[in-house]
Amino acid sequence: MSERIAVIGSNSFSGASFVRHCLAQGLEVVGASRSAEPARCFLPYRWLPAAQQQGFRFIQADLNHDLDALMRELDTFQPAWVVNFAAQGMVAQSWQQPGHWYQTNVVGNVLFHDRLRRAGWLKKYVHISTPEVYGSTAGNITEDAAFHPSTPYAASRAACDLHLQTFFAQYNFPVAWTRAANVYGPGQQLYRIIPRTILSIKLGQKLQLHGGGLSVRSFIHIDDVAAATLAVARQAPAGQCYHLSTARFVTIRALVEMICRMMNADFAQVAEVTADRPGKDAAYLLDSTKARASLGWTDTVSLEDGVRQTIDWAEQHIDEIRRQPFDYIHKP
Repeated sequence: MSERIAVIGSNSFSGASFVRHCLAQGLEVVGASRSAEPARCFLPYRWLPAAQQQGFRFIQADLNHDLDALMRELDTFQPAWVVNFAAQGMVAQSWQQPGHWYQTNVVGNVLFHDRLRRAGWLKKYVHISTPEVYGSTAGNITEDAAFHPSTPYAASRAACDLHLQTFFAQYNFPVAWTRAANVYGPGQQLYRIIPRTILSIKLGQKLQLHGGGLSVRSFIHIDDVAAATLAVARQAPAGQCYHLSTARFVTIRALVEMICRMMNADFAQVAEVTADRPGKDAAYLLDSTKARASLGWTDTVSLEDGVRQTIDWAEQHIDEIRRQPFDYIHKP
């Protein structure tokens, strides 16, 4: 029997890319998301050969409303591992309706975890967290850094991480965490900085560069993140957290300038400097030594190669992409 894994939030960019990685490795996968599957251009697992896709089954289920139905499906499937990408995302928008963020990222997840801890089939639960929990930091930070969230989004994710720590301590709940640097690659949501820059150039639109693009980030290709996430599910001891990052850090402005050069565009014509977003962290530089040393993981895709892949994806799917909304649409 092939290995079985459940992916919660399988419609998300990271979730769908992780499903693709698992199917390519021969795993049997059940994916769950609150919405129906989006357009094919946003589902990397639908780019696989039909034979590999046969190992996947999709369930439409919302943690906030369909928990009983989701648990019935999981009890039937009995995956050894559950990997949870499901979260109310977006930093800036979390200021507008913070209750929605706490409902999903804390309450919905807590109720899900309380059901999972009773599942006799579960060997490992991998919770996809975020470096936003640390707030703005100086220097490279390790997994034991203190939490200093600066937005409702970050605070809601930190609260869920703390809740999981209590479940590990009280019930020995088999949780492990990952926190990745800025993830990117083919199939990413159009409002994220790399696809948005590419589309701004292709469609002749202005790109708003918040605060002049001075924030420092590490960008890591989704294929490297997917490989690390599966390694955490298979190998990591319960109670451990792992940073996933490259050793290369760039400003948002430098990234946009790189994309402009690759696409023969004039940065001055593409970018428009605007005010910064409230609470945005100036930098979080993750130390990924632990994942490299204990999991045998390393990043393999350079920023240049990954950006070129993403440009190629946008060009190959441009007709379908044009029909999709470019901006984030909030769903409570």
